[in-house]
Amino acid sequence: MDLKLLSAELAKVSDQYAKKFDIERNADWYILKLQEELGELIQSYLMMVKQARVKGKTDRELKDDFNKEVADVFGMVLLLARFHNVDLGKEIEEKWLKWIK
Repeated sequence: MDLKLLSAELAKVSDQYAKKFDIERNADWYILKLQEELGELIQSYLMMVKQARVKGKTDRELKDDFNKEVADVFGMVLLLARFHNVDLGKEIEEKWLKWIK
């Protein structure tokens, strides 16, 4: 998966979202939106592991919700990195992958 290409595609979606809802995206928005998505991921996880109300959802629905929230967090990380010109591929290589070479 090419992170730069994926990031560019996500930016298109984010641009549409911002235009539709008249949202000004600045440095604060990107980090706070990531925080919001992380909160939603935690909530879905707690529901999935039966540590919160499941609101009538099946186990499959809870797992699907969790998967989608993981994707939201990942997407927001990519958008945050794009906004701040962070080369995630390079940074992951230098921070993580160096340990397996």
